[in-house]
Amino acid sequence: MKLKTQKEIKSIFAVLCVVFGFFLIIPLLFIFKYAFVGDSGLTIQFFSDVFKEKGFTTAIFNSLKVSAISACISTVLAFILSYTVQYTNVKTPIKKLIKSAAVFPMLLPTITYGFAIIYSFGKQGLVTTLLGKQFFEIYGLNGLVLGFVIYTLPISYMLTSNTMRYVDKKFSIVSRVMGDKPLKTFLTTVLRPLAGTLAAAFVQTFFLSFTDFGIPASIGGKYDTIASVLYSEMLGSIPNFNNGAVVALVMLIPTVVGIAVLTYLEKYNIRYQKISEIEIRKGTVRDTVCGILSVLVCAVIIIPFVVIFIAPFVKMWPYDMNPTIDNFTKIIKTANLGEVYLHSIGIAAAVAGIGMILTYAAALVTARSQINKKAKSVIETISLITNTVPGMVIGIAYLLMFTGTSLQNTFTIIIVCTIVHYFSTPYLMFKNSLSKMNSSWETTAMLMGDSWIKTIIRIVTPNSFSTICEVISYYFVNAMVTISAVVFLVGAKTATITTKIKELQYFAKFDEIFILSIMILTTNIVVKVLFQALANRKSIKEKRESEENNKGEKRKMSLKKKLALPLLCLTLAVAPLAGCSKSVDDQVVIYSNADEEAVEAMSKALDENGYDGKYTFQTFGTSELGGKLLAEGTNIEADMVTMSSFYLDSAQEKNNMFEKRNYDVKTLDGIEAADFYAPITSQEGAIIVNTEMLKENGLKAPTSIKDLANPEYKGFISVTDVASSSTAWLLVQAIISEYGEVEGKEILSAIYENAGDHIEESGSAPLKKVRAGEVAIGFGLRHQAVADKEEGLPIDFIDPTEGNFSLTESVAVVKKDNAEKAELSQEMAKCIIENGRQYLIETYPNAIYEGEKTDNKNHSKYPKTFSEPLTAELLEKHIKFSDSCK
Repeated sequence: MKLKTQKEIKSIFAVLCVVFGFFLIIPLLFIFKYAFVGDSGLTIQFFSDVFKEKGFTTAIFNSLKVSAISACISTVLAFILSYTVQYTNVKTPIKKLIKSAAVFPMLLPTITYGFAIIYSFGKQGLVTTLLGKQFFEIYGLNGLVLGFVIYTLPISYMLTSNTMRYVDKKFSIVSRVMGDKPLKTFLTTVLRPLAGTLAAAFVQTFFLSFTDFGIPASIGGKYDTIASVLYSEMLGSIPNFNNGAVVALVMLIPTVVGIAVLTYLEKYNIRYQKISEIEIRKGTVRDTVCGILSVLVCAVIIIPFVVIFIAPFVKMWPYDMNPTIDNFTKIIKTANLGEVYLHSIGIAAAVAGIGMILTYAAALVTARSQINKKAKSVIETISLITNTVPGMVIGIAYLLMFTGTSLQNTFTIIIVCTIVHYFSTPYLMFKNSLSKMNSSWETTAMLMGDSWIKTIIRIVTPNSFSTICEVISYYFVNAMVTISAVVFLVGAKTATITTKIKELQYFAKFDEIFILSIMILTTNIVVKVLFQALANRKSIKEKRESEENNKGEKRKMSLKKKLALPLLCLTLAVAPLAGCSKSVDDQVVIYSNADEEAVEAMSKALDENGYDGKYTFQTFGTSELGGKLLAEGTNIEADMVTMSSFYLDSAQEKNNMFEKRNYDVKTLDGIEAADFYAPITSQEGAIIVNTEMLKENGLKAPTSIKDLANPEYKGFISVTDVASSSTAWLLVQAIISEYGEVEGKEILSAIYENAGDHIEESGSAPLKKVRAGEVAIGFGLRHQAVADKEEGLPIDFIDPTEGNFSLTESVAVVKKDNAEKAELSQEMAKCIIENGRQYLIETYPNAIYEGEKTDNKNHSKYPKTFSEPLTAELLEKHIKFSDSCK
């Protein structure tokens, strides 16, 4: 019997090794390849390049510091909340509040966290306005710690609370009877049994903070983190996968320490032969203190998100607070939103079901078997790796590995990626709960003639039912909110609601972002409530009595009934993947980084000229689409691409992936049109101002970029870093063109000094800051400011006297084997140029082609072009110039 049991366990272990070998280790080897292999073979030059970069070591220490502080706070707060729920007589409503508030942040996409903090605690934030004062600076270390604690507390609480439920409280009584002092009782009967879990919670939250990019991008300010460096390398103005791979490997170094700590503390895991139900002794001081602390923690968690439910339902936050549902109506009417929403639910359900089985199997091997320690350490290592590898790295690794395979742009690869990405926490939840159960169950069952697998099904699984429900809901919720990995893997047929939010972020459409976040939140609440109700159907005592009942078949049927509803729910939720992913094989797939106005203009031209229903648009952020172009080449799903011209140049040089135009174009002097693309828009830079903030602070509106270097604007301006956003290139071009590199360096250095914490990673970030009232002046894309002004926001745009420099976006046709579709794509590209320009020029008023009218009312005053062709090489040169000014 023991031999058969070992075979069953080893079979499970073998399956786990195959799954993670193929979907984790091998993809990561592609990262190692990019880190160590160059054009001439093996090299360490990329490591040398990265460590020589200005500020890299500082970013590492910054990340270690803020992650350690956040992890300590998060772990302590999670313990306080868990202790209040499990070890005090605090009123039931407060305990329910704690349980709900502790996991609330995980029900929302992390991409909204930074915006929520700015709109709550910023200069014009909801809390600041209500209290009449900003009590702390939200940018830099303060904001990062707040954001990371809110972000990681749910995971820490779930781990701690789940394990604390299995700590036998009778030992507290025994300790007191033996005369132990309260502190000793607390340390030996509460804290010691939780040592391993608390260490795991610390490691989990540390690495979640260490690898997160979204929160630093919003409120990090000058406090650079290694995740920001990774983003700049992988998805900056000039993506560098080799250097990015090096940064990713550096981020894995703390994994070794984490594994050592958890291995050492594993010996502190205590198993109980039986968990006793006892009445918690009275303690007025304890209950009062714990209750007050817990309520305060819950308030800090919830308050930042209140604004999400207000801003979308007023006319113009924070300037016109009259209620309206127009914003909600607009987003609901968005084309294919319903299909995308169903896609997300189906993916989340599949992730929840498959992920639960996988993590349960892994935890059984490590917590409920006698398999050798080396095998267990393999799974522990997998858990740590999945926890420490950033989602962005996993996404890019999958992009590199599965490009050109049958898994590319499928729901399958998105589901697998999400399961692997979030494996660690569910695995630890299962492991911690299983390790607290009676270790003799399997032995007793074996003596009675039951196999190991029967014991697991009949005894262990019913006692794990609560954790099973938690893991299913955890996986579902995280699959609904994830973005960092899947953004590289979605296609026209597999878009999700979070990738839709990512698109809206680039266009600064916060009302729509918040509304989509509310949709996700509502869905996740329904799922959490459902599975929490299932978990609470039977008390631990009832489960134990059922376990001790010797009627095996009755127990088996009871488990089937318990699992029937969740399995039915998951099956129904997965159904949309089969029915909603309408085939676009016969349509021309257009990938674009264009904003809403440009997509509408191009779609209008195509529809009016007989192409209605013959194409489908899928939009991405510039960096994500740039990464796909460079990594996928001709294997990309798209038949046609609209993208920044210099990105197309780089992709063509690297992959030779575009067809030559079969139509002629006549551009104006100074505007390049390669033989494989044709420009569709010319996007200009301009100074953007918040007129109300200028007035409130007695500031005079600048007239030139040089004015931004004046000391009076210190702390009032926001600009973008050219290393991470091509929008900043427009500012650098203007400075170098007008003042040369010597004087230009002085001017840009002073501008960076004035910007301080407001040197942004994203091109739309300065407009976001100006719109939110965090700064009075920004530099960004002119047409976005024009749109804000027309909507009635207190936003205006100023054409700098140095000139409105511009970047073109162009359309290109991807080389494909399907000649008929390639010809149709060429026809559509030509249609966009010949018939779409009349609509595009209304938003982007620069003339591109000969004969175009340029009398648009929004035409810039000082349109200029740089003296040299805009190439990737020139951009790299200007990035170095910018870095020297910081």
